[in-house]
Amino acid sequence: MNSTHRNLPSIADRILFHLQKSLINLRQLQQVQAQILTNSSLQTNSLITHFLSSCARSRKLDYASHFLHNLRDPTSSSWNSMIKLSVESGSGQEFMGFYQKMLLDNVKPDAMTFSSILRGCVTFSKISLGEAVHGLILKMGFVFDMFLQTGLLDFYGKAGDLTSAKQVFDEMPQRDVVANNAMIAVLSKCGHVTDAHNLFEKMPERNSASWNCMITCYCKLDDICSARTIFDKNPVKDVVSWNAMIDGYCKSGQIETARELFNRMGSAKNSVTWNTMIAGYVQCREFAKAVLMFQQMQVENVKPTEVTMVSLLSACAHLGALDMGRWIHAYIRHHNLKIDVVLGNALIDMYYKCGSIETALEVFHGLSRKNVYCWNSIITGLGMHGHGKEAIDAFLKMEEEMIRPDGVTFVGLLSGCSHSGLVSEGRQYFSQMIGVYGVEPGIEHYGCMVDLLGRAGFLEDALKLIETMPIKPNSIVWGSLLRACRVHRDTKLSEQVTQRLLELEPHDGGNYVFLSNVYASVNRWNDVEICRRMMTEKGVRKTPGCSSIEVNNVVHEFVVGDTSHPRFAQINAFLDEIVKELRDHGHEPDTASVLHDIDDEEKENAVRYHSEKIAIAFGLMSIRQGPIRVVKNLRVCRDCHEATKLIAKLFRREIIVRDRNRFHHFRDGFCSCKDYW
Repeated sequence: MNSTHRNLPSIADRILFHLQKSLINLRQLQQVQAQILTNSSLQTNSLITHFLSSCARSRKLDYASHFLHNLRDPTSSSWNSMIKLSVESGSGQEFMGFYQKMLLDNVKPDAMTFSSILRGCVTFSKISLGEAVHGLILKMGFVFDMFLQTGLLDFYGKAGDLTSAKQVFDEMPQRDVVANNAMIAVLSKCGHVTDAHNLFEKMPERNSASWNCMITCYCKLDDICSARTIFDKNPVKDVVSWNAMIDGYCKSGQIETARELFNRMGSAKNSVTWNTMIAGYVQCREFAKAVLMFQQMQVENVKPTEVTMVSLLSACAHLGALDMGRWIHAYIRHHNLKIDVVLGNALIDMYYKCGSIETALEVFHGLSRKNVYCWNSIITGLGMHGHGKEAIDAFLKMEEEMIRPDGVTFVGLLSGCSHSGLVSEGRQYFSQMIGVYGVEPGIEHYGCMVDLLGRAGFLEDALKLIETMPIKPNSIVWGSLLRACRVHRDTKLSEQVTQRLLELEPHDGGNYVFLSNVYASVNRWNDVEICRRMMTEKGVRKTPGCSSIEVNNVVHEFVVGDTSHPRFAQINAFLDEIVKELRDHGHEPDTASVLHDIDDEEKENAVRYHSEKIAIAFGLMSIRQGPIRVVKNLRVCRDCHEATKLIAKLFRREIIVRDRNRFHHFRDGFCSCKDYW
């Protein structure tokens, strides 16, 4: 016997080692179960809880239930763990089942039992069940249990039932600082900031959480001044206080003030602080600074989390920084970060926006679970890359998987049809949105349909759709028709549409530019000059073309007329060689869109130095093999499109350009858009 007892700790240690693995298979679970059930000395709360956790991670909740039934004397603690784990694992239909089995085993529920059940009711929006549990709590004599009463207060607050929350709060026999904080949080969530502040002022005792509740309350209302006043008065600032204030500044767009606070924190920062600043830079479209912040985070040996990776991938997606995105993906794999639907969707989004739809598909198919956001991303990505039929196939597969499409799904689907010229398919899915799928078409769906019809040359149908829309058309809808008019050279309709656009957005320079381009294409230079004069009088300016390219993990930006790049002279000289080579192979610059009535040589120079041409030249100089990937802020012009097709053929390189609307994959003198963009 003594020998056996001496060996027990080592057996327990070995079992614990297996249970602490991220995932164990059924056979291993069975082996562990057999040892625990046959050796009463191993039936400790710690080992049982770890075993149940392993069952939950392996999605073997039924197996865990069976295990509890076979324990000699399962405690309320064991059943509470099972209820808690079923809630955390997303098993909405099961947590109350475990409560029922607990009662069948004659195990009396305690405060922790009901606390877990209330959390489950909130998580799975089972409000009526939560109200019934409230009755059980009162019936079983937990009226004076401050922990449970606060749990009820939190339940009603998260359910949005302010009246019931107030009733629970008012009927509490006594209130501590935690209960008061919970009530402040409820009032804040429901927008009753004055009541929250009054309660805060009356509190006999405040802790750091009390101050943080009020900071968060004001930040949510975008009242940053009041939040800062509370923050400055807070005598017990902790890292949560600093993070809440930094987050408030980030979300209000005051990124520099957020950075000042961040710098003042010194060594008090935690991973949440870093994540907040990185996410703030992404939200404020300071993508390069988000990447620099991550690099600084690594220098200071702060361990990034899945949240960090999601923000960084978003920055890479906007920058078109594929190499950086790949590095982040490798980092995720190397450090065994969990690729759930959120991180998986961020990877899909990054890859397709950086021009690698093939890798986006690999990530998508590799996800064990996909939600509607993952399906939306892959459908949108396929459509943007000109794979309209594949986008439809993905939509049909989504239906088979019983994932309900939403409005975003149809934007991606209809855009895919538009980019691929699938007119009949687009009409079909648009007509089925309400009747078949229960999705009300919004302004963005009408915009997609106008774009689809206009691109295909059905200008009258597109105009009729706009005039019969149940909602007022916006500038995006009219802009889609205007682009189609320009493609099909319908000057008369272009003038009508532009007048509508100028009424909606008189200060948008793009509207004047579009109309000027139409006039220029038919040599109506007097009208071009009138447009330019109107732009000057109203103080509107054309958005300058900007293109970026990633080389050796550094993103280089090129703007028309900007000569500040350190290698500009070399780039310019190489671009001259490219232009000469293009001319030798029969390329004639398309200068129809140049606004000035100037001589041909000046027009050719105007289109010659478009930003994407400069970026492509730099890419050919700097990237010796593999695709050249360029991101442009505007739509690719016809001359650049034709020139890039020939450049791809002459240099035997694949060139991928992401413009404002879609991707263009140039290979061997052809583009994936089939000249349909």
